[in-house]
Order: sequence, then structure tokens, then C-alpha cells
Amino acid sequence: MAWPRVGIDQPDRSSAVGALSAVRRLEAAGVPALWTVTGGRTIDALTVYAAAAVQSERIVLGTGIIPTYPRHPFVTAQQTLAVHQLAPGRVRLGLGPSHRPIIEGSLGIPMVRPLSHLREYVTIVRALLWEGQVDFQGEFFRVRQRLPEKAPVPIYTSALRPKAFHLAGEIADGVLSWMCPPHYIHQQAVPALEAGAQAAGRSRRPRLVVHVPVVMTTDVGTMREKARPVVGLYGRMPFYAEMFATAGFPLENSVPSDALLEHLVVWGDQDAVGERLARLLESEIDELLTMLIPVNDHLAEEAALASVLAALDRRFGWSE
Repeated sequence: MAWPRVGIDQPDRSSAVGALSAVRRLEAAGVPALWTVTGGRTIDALTVYAAAAVQSERIVLGTGIIPTYPRHPFVTAQQTLAVHQLAPGRVRLGLGPSHRPIIEGSLGIPMVRPLSHLREYVTIVRALLWEGQVDFQGEFFRVRQRLPEKAPVPIYTSALRPKAFHLAGEIADGVLSWMCPPHYIHQQAVPALEAGAQAAGRSRRPRLVVHVPVVMTTDVGTMREKARPVVGLYGRMPFYAEMFATAGFPLENSVPSDALLEHLVVWGDQDAVGERLARLLESEIDELLTMLIPVNDHLAEEAALASVLAALDRRFGWSE
């Protein structure tokens, strides 16, 4: 099945009413895909998507991501089936282990062998959704259950480090990166993804979705001012700090350097942003997940980015 090559991060993660309004607004603006984070101080993506499914017609809805530790895989499969029934062919399920400060530090759930846990989780959810039933016993889960019908929803996994990309290559329909610099994607992620697919005997690697922070400004100083605290927030988590260091941009006291920001963040006027995103799409990247970092007028800047994405959608179309 073909999927969009560009999408946007849900701009309102704290209000279900605001999130639904954003879905309608972005679909009307021609944005083909939306991804919504679940975790931390956010509303639940699948719950909102159940409502969004009946208030939209075309926009593709993806979870990016649902943390696996707090939610049993059967519950995730049940919820996904419900949204799929309301919006068939428009749902993508993104799953990932999240991060130790969140899972252990905030929720008090032991985070043991996260990639092994994710492998079992995806195995169970895929069997339930794609086959309608599962009979599984592993290290972390014992599940024997059925769903009322099948729902062949694509399953994406999150990845930051090469081992996670390798796992995605083995088990996922797609992989979601987050805050990864482009050259890290090409030098570390793509080879690991392809190696995982080859190890699993797959004929092609999974779809690669790359997260791209965007600041709609022509002033480099403004870009740095607005992007630094956002990127730095992620840099406080060990997995991200390790990824940035491997990419050649080690953080000092969790503070991203100007070099990292200028390599990672897409910025400029609409033409400049559109051309830089287009260059990324012309590489090994299958889809871009843009995240707007506001400067002054969030809605006006969102509208400008939406216009860019709609134009890219017309230019590049959809791909499998």
C-alpha cells in the first residue's frame, strides 16, 4: 500500500479538543499525514484518533510512538482495531520502549532488555491485528487471545541507535527516527536497517520515516534561540545524548551546539524550507515527519509549513 512522503507532528498534544481541531485544520490545508506522540504530558493518541477518524476523510493517522511498557499489547491491538474500523487504510501504529527516565523514573516500571521486550510486543500485536489471534509465550509476555476481526495495520518501531534500527529491519513495516541528524541516518541508520532486513530474509528494508524539526525564520540567531531548548530537552535523555555523540555532535551539559542545530534543523522562508525538505526526500529517506518549533505566530507558521508540505505531497506523491 502507498503512504505519504511527508507528514507533520501533532501540534496540540495536551488537549483532545485542540488535537481534533488541528486534524481538521491540517487536512483542509492539504497535509497528507499526521503523527501523534503518546507519553509524558500528552493525551492518548489512539483515543483522539477514534474521534479524528470520523471527523476527517483523507489524512493518514499515525502514532509516533506509543510506549510499550505501560500498555499491554492486547489492549493496544484492541484500540488499534477500533480506529482502523473507523478509518480503514488510514492508520499506522508506531511502537517503542520509550526511555528509562520516563518508564522507570516517572512510571516506576522496570525497563529490562528494551529491544527484546519490543520484539515480543510487536510479535503479539502483529499476530492479533494481521491474523486475528495469538498464542505466544516469551520472556516478558504470555498471551493467548483473539480479536473479533483482522486489521492489517502497518507497525512501525522507534529507533535511535543502530541496534534498534537493525531490529526494525527484522520485524517492522517501518521505522521512526527522532531528532537524528541526516548524515547519522545515512551512515548509521540505513545500513543497520538494511542489515536487519537481510538477516530476517526480507526482500526490502522497512519504510524509513525521519523526524525533522522546522523553524520558519530566515534569521539563524532566531532559529538557534528557539530550537536549542527543544533539542536540549531530548539531549537530557541518555539514548539521545549517545546518538548525538555518535553523530559527531556531543552535548556539553545537555546543550546542543550551533553546529548540531544548523545540521539538524530545517529553517528559512517557505521556499528555503521546501527545497531543503525536498533534498532530504531525494535521498534514502522514504518519509519526513516535520515538527514545527514556533517563533512568534504558531498558527501562521503552521499554515506556512502546511503549504510547503502540501506542495511536496503534490511533487513527490506517495510510495510503498
